[in-house]
Amino acid sequence: MIIPRRKLNLWERLYLPAVIGGFKVTLRHFFKKKVTMQYPEERWVVPEGYRGAPYLVKNQEGRTKCVSCQLCEFVCPPKAIRITPPGPGGAPEAGNVEKAPKQFEINMLRCIFCGYCQEVCPEEAIFLMKDYSLTSASRAEMIYDKEKLLALGGVHQDKIGKWKKKAQEACDQGMVP
Repeated sequence: MIIPRRKLNLWERLYLPAVIGGFKVTLRHFFKKKVTMQYPEERWVVPEGYRGAPYLVKNQEGRTKCVSCQLCEFVCPPKAIRITPPGPGGAPEAGNVEKAPKQFEINMLRCIFCGYCQEVCPEEAIFLMKDYSLTSASRAEMIYDKEKLLALGGVHQDKIGKWKKKAQEACDQGMVP
């Protein structure tokens, strides 16, 4: 089957319409507002609900809020969290912390920033920061240990515990008599 083609007229053979169309597009982009961001100096505005890197927080007394329940380790889809509990006879910290973890590591190269660890934490020890710039010179530096996670997370200023807040919310909604 042969499909006949129509002959091009002189104007189409000169390719001037295509060249003029290309110049129009170029001029339109030339006078547009620039959208390039100068990254280290300028940063993106992170939207509400953004799930960034997980960090550990301390309470007002400066102690870690993590009780080594290992729920975050079990719920983590890529298995990026590794917790070593203190073991039998481990010295518990003072305050409400039953047992602080001996080791707590998050491999940021494996972390998918899903937020499950924050949702499942019964003590509100893990928070997701609005941090999207994780850089390092080696892979070993991307494994954050307990001290680094606590330093980045800082102190959580909430004086009311998670369970007290949830009980108060249930009372306010009339769910508890």
